[in-house]
Amino acid sequence: MIIKNGTIFCEDGIFRKQEIEMQNGIITALADTLNPQQDTDVIDASACYVVPGLVDIHIHGAMGADFSDGTPEAIETIARFLLQNGVTSFLGTTMALPEEELFTACETARPYFDKSIPGQATLRGINMEGPFFSQEKRGAQNPDFIIGANFDMFQRLQAASGGNIRTVAVAPEIEGGLGFIEQAAPLCTVSLAHTATDFDTASQAFALGADHLTHLFNGMPPLHHREPGVIGAAVDAEAYAELICDGLHLHPAVVRASFRLFGDDRICLISDSMRACGLADGQYVLGGQTMTVTNGGSFTENGSLAGSVTNLLGCMRRTVNLGIPLERALKAATINPAKSVGLDDKIGSLTIGKRGDVLVLNQDLELKHVLSGGVLAF
Repeated sequence: MIIKNGTIFCEDGIFRKQEIEMQNGIITALADTLNPQQDTDVIDASACYVVPGLVDIHIHGAMGADFSDGTPEAIETIARFLLQNGVTSFLGTTMALPEEELFTACETARPYFDKSIPGQATLRGINMEGPFFSQEKRGAQNPDFIIGANFDMFQRLQAASGGNIRTVAVAPEIEGGLGFIEQAAPLCTVSLAHTATDFDTASQAFALGADHLTHLFNGMPPLHHREPGVIGAAVDAEAYAELICDGLHLHPAVVRASFRLFGDDRICLISDSMRACGLADGQYVLGGQTMTVTNGGSFTENGSLAGSVTNLLGCMRRTVNLGIPLERALKAATINPAKSVGLDDKIGSLTIGKRGDVLVLNQDLELKHVLSGGVLAF
């Protein structure tokens, strides 16, 4: 497969007029001009952007399915929807739930990790969001299942997943929080989330190995000039920070400020979408609680935001519309999230030797072609 006549988003973050070749699912060449062999398929990307497949490291569900349902059907439904919307790799994300439900979700997902399945985005691991959180900042997490940090429980779930929990979220101030971070950090990315922590405790958590902040500004105290809290500590530590750019979770000025605070290499756009993504307004279940979806958002009974109903391509497009240059928004939806969870050796950029996950977008950033593993999927 060769893609010709397009403008390629290169690994250094610059667009260039080049052509790209893929063989056996891998990117094999990037050059000003490539000469296709007789049996080579060619895509004409004239007047289009050629960019890496998007990487969503925080997604709960879509099309009526939730990763925490713990069924093959749920995983496959989510994966199909994602690929149709330009996401080629993702982390299935859990919630605060009983251990037995989390165990089932981890065990059920095990055969899917890193498997290339036609018509589906590739499940790259698990984002374990919960249950080690602060009740004060639980947001849409079910209060009945929030507990202190429990490394033994984490190890049981990690074993059930075959070692594929790539991110675990924790509030550092809860019972056992800092000790948990020190133990878990060598095994996966540790993200601070749903936390009321102060600056000093958060700084200690980053010093112990945490390197990530879950949905920046949501589920945490605000950045204050005398109490910088977890956000100030994350900036100091040069941690990765997730952004939900769905038009509801963050004011446009805050999106722009976040890119300035954390820089081009540390912002990770996420969807945080729940099972209503792709469906009509109505009532849906998230983490064992009923949510109402209306006016483009998902809400708890008390009116709090509960995940999103957008997809990552929509978030990226909205980010650009808010004034963030396309190159910066693309990094935040591709290579940055891949790096943050240790997947950048395989995906996240159009680089020789990496997987041929490629999108062709028109000038309005709408999908024209989706390639997964060098194969035209949509």
